[in-house]
Amino acid sequence: MENSLDSFCQKFLELVDQGESLVVVTLTSLRGSAPQNIGAKIIVGHTGILFGTVGGGKIENHCLKEATRILNLKTYTENLSYTWNLQKDIGMTCGGEVSFLFESFNQTSRWNIAIFGAGHISQELTKTLLTLDCHLTVIDNRKEWLAKLPTHPRLKTIHNEKMEESVSTLEDNTYVALMTMGHAKDVPILYEALSKRDFPYLGVIGSIPKRNTMEKELRELGLSDEKIKSFICPLGEDIGTNALAEIAISITAQLLRYRDNKN
Repeated sequence: MENSLDSFCQKFLELVDQGESLVVVTLTSLRGSAPQNIGAKIIVGHTGILFGTVGGGKIENHCLKEATRILNLKTYTENLSYTWNLQKDIGMTCGGEVSFLFESFNQTSRWNIAIFGAGHISQELTKTLLTLDCHLTVIDNRKEWLAKLPTHPRLKTIHNEKMEESVSTLEDNTYVALMTMGHAKDVPILYEALSKRDFPYLGVIGSIPKRNTMEKELRELGLSDEKIKSFICPLGEDIGTNALAEIAISITAQLLRYRDNKN
């Protein structure tokens, strides 16, 4: 039982670190015959049962259907308990009752951050952000720079020659920071983000002259002044020096400020 519980805990923490939304189903009591002991668990995600068993067959299928219903709810659901009659509710020939606890771990409100560019500043920023409770995606057109990033369950890397194509794959609540090789790479990403998305944070690293150049090019692409003025550049809080670690801290501080709505 101890080994089984250890395996459950290890798998649960692994899935949480990966940002999975989960329902944990636990057999809490039974009367009559049942194919598993009290305490048996399954972990259910959007793709089905990810770990464990509560006996298989009709009982497990009934639990899977209810867990999937909970996962698909748009609002937060507190823990739910059910007691089912094996004949009337589940359609089994044997008599008795089973009770299950459904615990929801919905991570749709997780803090998602996407960085376009995997260069020196991004490398330092990634290390800083991974000390926080966030889920990070780094996108670049250079495999060799993505390979330099640390391996971490909350870090996803995407190689895309046309980085702007990855804008459409990001969740609506993503905080987006651009630090590519230069404004020629930034502008197509900015255009996609400003014309088709509405991210809670959209910033570009650079100077005021760089911002002026990007604004001119975005205006030529047909974006309104209201849209153009909405992105952040220069990036980060006005603190620290030009040392990589301090730049990373200033950007992280700004991300935290926007996340906490302290504008």
